[in-house]
Amino acid sequence: MSLGWPEIVLVLLVVLLLFGANRIPEIARSLGKATREFKRARDEFADEIKNADSEPEKKVAAESKDEGDKNA
Repeated sequence: MSLGWPEIVLVLLVVLLLFGANRIPEIARSLGKATREFKRARDEFADEIKNADSEPEKKVAAESKDEGDKNA
């Protein structure tokens, strides 16, 4: 189900009537900031997961190196 041009125009008119012409740019800026913040948090979360996956490999490599130094 997609919106056609008549539906989009109707929604824009309703928004204009509800909020007024002066508030629409302010609302759009707030929505843009919220979207950017959400994307930044999502990317940070994905980076944390990637780092957590690679961390055990680093531990095993470090432990192997430490054991090699102790045996030498």
